[in-house]
Amino acid sequence: MAKLDTFLDDSSARKSATKTLDSSDFSSLNLTNNFLIAMPSMLDTVFGGTVVYLCEHNANGAFGVVINKPTNMTTQVLFDRINLKLEINSGLNFADSIGERPVMFGGPVQIERGFVLHAPIKNYSSTLKVTEQIAMTTSKDVLEEVAHGNGPRRLLVSLGCSGWSAGQLESEIVLNGWLTVAADPVIIFDMPIAERFAAAVNLLGISPFMLTLESGRA
Repeated sequence: MAKLDTFLDDSSARKSATKTLDSSDFSSLNLTNNFLIAMPSMLDTVFGGTVVYLCEHNANGAFGVVINKPTNMTTQVLFDRINLKLEINSGLNFADSIGERPVMFGGPVQIERGFVLHAPIKNYSSTLKVTEQIAMTTSKDVLEEVAHGNGPRRLLVSLGCSGWSAGQLESEIVLNGWLTVAADPVIIFDMPIAERFAAAVNLLGISPFMLTLESGRA
């Protein structure tokens, strides 16, 4: 996978913490711009009950961020730590105070690093454009523009990411660890955090209460 720079650390963010067996049967599977929805069988304390947005998935592995697990840190505290003064521009039309928004726990890999999902209004120093509606930036300049009131209105700031080595995610799907569904940016950017899991499941046309009856592939 292509390496993204970072505003908190320079080491690779996409190196998986563990290895699994190769899943050659999934060599053509591409889940970029999909949600991973943790199944009830996912008893892991990190990923249980989570929805992960996949920014990249290819033969080398997968990379994404959890979108429904807030930390105790607010955006204002994060900005203070990286020496940015938050200057809210009313023209951005934020429905809430961006400084009070919680920073999300993006995953257990490189938890000291920052990852920003946002509307791709421009390319920053280190931006991966996923779709016409969603980009991922790891360079500080996107937050500098947000702090100055000129950044993207739709954004989600997280610390850490979720990474899988080649074949690892596919193996977890086979073991019924995840449901997959095409992502909806409204769920990422506009929906209350507590409602994101159910909303992602609803994209499959089912209720969260039905998950135990479903297989891992959608």
